[in-house]
Amino acid sequence: MQSRLAERLAAAKSASVTASWLAVEAGGQRFLVPLVQAGEIFSWTHLQKVPYTKHWFAGVASLRGGLYGVADLALLGGTVSDVDVPRAMDRMTSETRLVSLHGAFGVNAVLWIDRLMGLRHPAMFLRLAEDLPGAPSWYSRRLVESDGSVWQEIDLQALVEDNEFLAIAA
Repeated sequence: MQSRLAERLAAAKSASVTASWLAVEAGGQRFLVPLVQAGEIFSWTHLQKVPYTKHWFAGVASLRGGLYGVADLALLGGTVSDVDVPRAMDRMTSETRLVSLHGAFGVNAVLWIDRLMGLRHPAMFLRLAEDLPGAPSWYSRRLVESDGSVWQEIDLQALVEDNEFLAIAA
């Protein structure tokens, strides 16, 4: 599945783009990652824990010879309580992935997601949903799909400029 999705991502970036987002799930929440802001998708790998960091910073991973900070997307936004998100170990499955931020951002960071949910394009959504109160600045629009599910679009450019994201020390 990952190789098929990688092929579809490459085709979407090179062709006239019909898909706009990579759809992912993290901690039971649905997110839309803009394809133009996303980098590579990596299979789960061993993480090295880093002491005295914020609760959403899962550790450091070695990916393709580089070190990347791993941010748990389910906990990063702070819009759900830690109690509402299953323990990290309970969320790890064969579908768990790491999605890197585009190299142009100059930040060696990946987002821990629980599973990939394919590609989405604007025509798949019926309307906008209300914004979450207290949502971080990098939360963009909330979109409602035809089946009624609500998706949170995230702006990775705004994320890498966010002081909370850049300061991982607890």
